[in-house]
Amino acid sequence: MAAQNGERGAAPGESEGGGELERINPPHLAPPTGFSHAVRAAPGTMVFLAGQTALDGSGRIVGDGIVEQFERALTNLLDVAAASGAGPSDLAKLTVFAVDVADYRRHARDLGAVWKHLVGGAYPAMAVIGATRLWDETALVEIEGIAVVR
Repeated sequence: MAAQNGERGAAPGESEGGGELERINPPHLAPPTGFSHAVRAAPGTMVFLAGQTALDGSGRIVGDGIVEQFERALTNLLDVAAASGAGPSDLAKLTVFAVDVADYRRHARDLGAVWKHLVGGAYPAMAVIGATRLWDETALVEIEGIAVVR
C-alpha cells in the first residue's frame, strides 16, 4: 500500500484504500504531508462543495486567527458535505485559499490537529493557494472541495 502522512509509498500503481477512494502516493515523489498526491474515485456521484469560510449562522466571520477560521470553515464544508450525503472519508479533492500562506504554514501543525480532529487520517488531493483577499473581507481562509458519494 502507498503511504500517507509522510511515509514512503508502495510501488507505482499500488495505492492505499479508504472505502471506495484510493489515495495514490508513488514512492518516487516526495512523501506527502497532510495531503495525498492523487485520489482515484470508484463510480459514484460527485458532489461539488462551494467555498466555505468561517461564517456563522448569522453571516458573520468568526475566529480571530487562521486556526480558528480554518476550523469553522472546515466544519461548514463538512456540514454541507453531510447534507449532500457525503462523509469526511468521501472527500476526494480540496482547495484551500489563504490570504497569508506564510501564516498558514506557521500554523501547519495546529491546522493538522484540527484536520485530524474533524476528518481523521484520510487525506484528499489538496492544494493551498494564496489569495489577495476573499469574498468576505475579514476571512483568512476559504475551503472548497469535491466529494464522491457511493
